[in-house]
Amino acid sequence: MSSINTNASAMNALSTLRMINSSLTDTQGRVSSGLKVQSAKDNAAYFSISETMRSDSGMYRAIDESLTLTKNSVSTGRLGAETVVGLAQQFVDRLAFAQQEGVDREKVQAELDGLVAQIDTTIKQSSFNGQSMVDSTTAVTVVTGVTRDGGTFATSTMTITPVDLTAIHTALDGIAIANGDDAATMAAALTAAEAQLANAIEGATSLGVAENSIETQQEFLSSLSDRLDSGIGAMVDADMEEEAARLQSLQVQQQLATQSLSIANQAPQNILSLFR
Repeated sequence: MSSINTNASAMNALSTLRMINSSLTDTQGRVSSGLKVQSAKDNAAYFSISETMRSDSGMYRAIDESLTLTKNSVSTGRLGAETVVGLAQQFVDRLAFAQQEGVDREKVQAELDGLVAQIDTTIKQSSFNGQSMVDSTTAVTVVTGVTRDGGTFATSTMTITPVDLTAIHTALDGIAIANGDDAATMAAALTAAEAQLANAIEGATSLGVAENSIETQQEFLSSLSDRLDSGIGAMVDADMEEEAARLQSLQVQQQLATQSLSIANQAPQNILSLFR
């Protein structure tokens, strides 16, 4: 039955055109943004997961940058400690030389004083951005990442223990020799100096281990951030080849639906011919 009041064909064609236009708008949005999940209404689960992962990735990159400051402080301290090791070794060598009778120990003492002064200067200069890792033993705690266990969020940390090279400087500065010292006194001075050399070596080693640990963590954070970004992309990025094909298909459907609506709107005109 045909009616001039209700055109069912036109309504169906219009409904089809509206759905096609809606799909075309969504597809154009995905093509222009490159995202298939732009908001929670597109896919609530993927949106929630991707935003959490994006937040974690951002925090990892920020933590990586902050670790660079700590690594530079530790690296500077390690360089200072290694320099002190070299100076302490020279100190021990000069004391070993002075063990023999007939050596002018006053001149050797002057050399030792010069080495102690260099150690003091090295310690004072071994700081980065105002932070020194060679004049204290107070532990430094740095954040190395974040963890999520179910709904629980927490930070992971690393503890770095600085070395007190000032104690080594003080101990070496207290060692004095003079002409006429007996063998026991000279041997005791050499033993004391060698102990401080061992302390300097231990300090340089510990700072080297700490620096390596920070570098390893930074490499891990960098790789982890890349993996998270890749995972986010897999969830929310649009497949551009697929979207391009869908866009062309919808454009054709839109043209056909428009023509179908035009034909349906012309149907009532055919009824007029019955009254002629």
